[in-house]
Amino acid sequence: MIGTVFDTREVPAADRFDYWRELLGRTRASEMSSPYARDFRAEMRLMELGPVTVWPTSVLPARYRQSPRRARRTDDGLYHLTLLLEGELTLEHSGGTDTFGPLDLHLVDDSLPYDLRPSDGGVGSPIRGVGVDFPKALLPLAPRRLRQVLGRGLPGHEGMGALLAGFLTGLEQQAGALRPTDAPRLGGVVLDLVSALLAQAVDAESALPPENRSQVLLRQIYAFIRENLHDPELSPQTVAAAHHISLSQLHRVFEEHAQGETVAASIRSRRLERARRDLEDPALRGEPVHGIAARWGFPRASGFSRAFRAAYGLSPREHRLRAQQQKGQGEAEEAG
Repeated sequence: MIGTVFDTREVPAADRFDYWRELLGRTRASEMSSPYARDFRAEMRLMELGPVTVWPTSVLPARYRQSPRRARRTDDGLYHLTLLLEGELTLEHSGGTDTFGPLDLHLVDDSLPYDLRPSDGGVGSPIRGVGVDFPKALLPLAPRRLRQVLGRGLPGHEGMGALLAGFLTGLEQQAGALRPTDAPRLGGVVLDLVSALLAQAVDAESALPPENRSQVLLRQIYAFIRENLHDPELSPQTVAAAHHISLSQLHRVFEEHAQGETVAASIRSRRLERARRDLEDPALRGEPVHGIAARWGFPRASGFSRAFRAAYGLSPREHRLRAQQQKGQGEAEEAG
C-alpha cells in the first residue's frame, strides 16, 4: 500500500482545524480560515512518491492565503498543482483571477502571494480534489515561461490534462494494491505528465528532454488505444496518423519503452482482455459471443475465437462456461 490516510475525525472536534493546518503545513505555508473551524472535517491520503507528493483530499470549504511578506519568508522552492474534482474555487495569483470547477487544474508558485477561496464564500458541500507538490528544480521549464500559466485554469477533461487527471485519480483508486517500491517510479510518471501539460500550455514542448516527450507520447498512445478498442479499423497506421507521427516513429517508441510489446500486440491484448471480462460477466450471459467480439473490434467470430484460444487456452464459449461453473461453485460453497 502507498500513502497514509489522515482524517480529522480522529481527533477531538476542537482540535480538528489545527490538526488539518499542521498537516498542510508540511508542504504549504499558507494562512487558513474557514466558517467550519469549530468542527472541521477533512480527509487526505498523503502519498510520497520520491520527490513528488500527491494527496487526494476531501475537505470542508476553507480559504488559503499567502501574503507577499509570508511568500518571501517561506519559499520552499515548490510548485503546487491542484486537480479539482468537486466544488468551485477562485484563485488570485500572479496578477490574475480565475475560477475553477470540476476537472480544472491550476498551478501555484509558493514564492508568490496567492488567495485561494471557495467561490460561494465558504458555504456549501465539501471540496474534493488532488494536490501535487513538486520541486521547481525538477521541472524542465524556465520559471519565467511558467508565469503565464500561474493561477490560470488548465483543462483536465481533454488532451494532456485528461491523461494527468486520469493518472492522479487512478493513484488513489489503486493505492491499496501499489507497493512502496513503486513510489519513485510513479513520481517520475507524474512529473512527466505535469511537464508535458505545462509545456503544452506555454507552447514550449520542444524544451522538454527527448526522454520525457517519448514517455508522454507513449501514454497518449495507450489512452487513444483504450478509447478506440471498439473500432475494427484501429491499427498501427491509424494510431500513427492520430498522433501525427510516422509509422516507423510509432514502432520506435514502442521498441524503446513498451518492453518489447508491438503496437498490434498491444491493441489485440487489450481487446481480448475486455472481451474476456464480458464473457465472465453474469449480466451479459445472454449476449452471444459474436456480439461481444464485435463490441471489442473483432468483426469476424472465427478470428476472435482463434486469437482468444491462443491467448487463454480455451475457446470463448469454453471460457464463459468455466467462469459460470466456478461462480456457481463459489456461491454453493458460501451457502453451505
